[in-house]
Amino acid sequence: MRFMHRPRIRLPLLSLALSTVALGASAALGSAASAEVATPSSVLSAAKAAIAKQTGGHLTVTVKASASASSENVVADLGAKNGAETISEGTATVTIRLTPAYAYFSGNSTGLTTIFGLTAAQAKKIGKDWVSLKAGTSQYSGLKSDATISSVTGLLPAAKGTKLSTETVKGVKLYVLKWTSAATSSTPKLSNTLTLAAVGATLPVEEVATGTGVAKETIMLTKWGERVVVSAPPAGSTIAYSKI
Repeated sequence: MRFMHRPRIRLPLLSLALSTVALGASAALGSAASAEVATPSSVLSAAKAAIAKQTGGHLTVTVKASASASSENVVADLGAKNGAETISEGTATVTIRLTPAYAYFSGNSTGLTTIFGLTAAQAKKIGKDWVSLKAGTSQYSGLKSDATISSVTGLLPAAKGTKLSTETVKGVKLYVLKWTSAATSSTPKLSNTLTLAAVGATLPVEEVATGTGVAKETIMLTKWGERVVVSAPPAGSTIAYSKI
């Protein structure tokens, strides 16, 4: 699970490497790609500029695993300086809240151990409370880099080795980028397809990653420009990370 682009979270880094995304966009959000002949480089540059202007977006991830493994789902609201994310894998569930001052996470025992990599003793100590991570710590920075809209730029591929084409779906013109990710010690060789709006803001529309004999990952992000509001849990229900 999460072998494609979102490796399992392991404390203390708490890093969720968001590497693919699919996004809904309107023509009013950000700058459009050049009217000249587009290239992978120009489309990616326009996408980075458009993403940088966004204040928020709604992310969904679906990983269809092999028959022997549980499917994974991620739902997140990414803001400029805050965010909220819930990850579920079978019965395991964890939730993350990020504010400018603190990051928080909570989950059931299975989620804390299998998704966050905590020990059973740590999960028992946390119970139903929220673990707090203060801004400025490496753990907080790990979550901030993944739970805010700025992380989306890192999802785009390199221009080298990426092929560009165009297609029209229901009257909407789209750019289609395709590339291959080499196999690593933890991931298989992957085929990736990313579609982006070709009119208006050059924001991704959908990305799908597949590997031979393994799962298919689809990531989508809609509601660009939404205002993301994240509240801290009640003080009485939090426990500092240093105490677990």
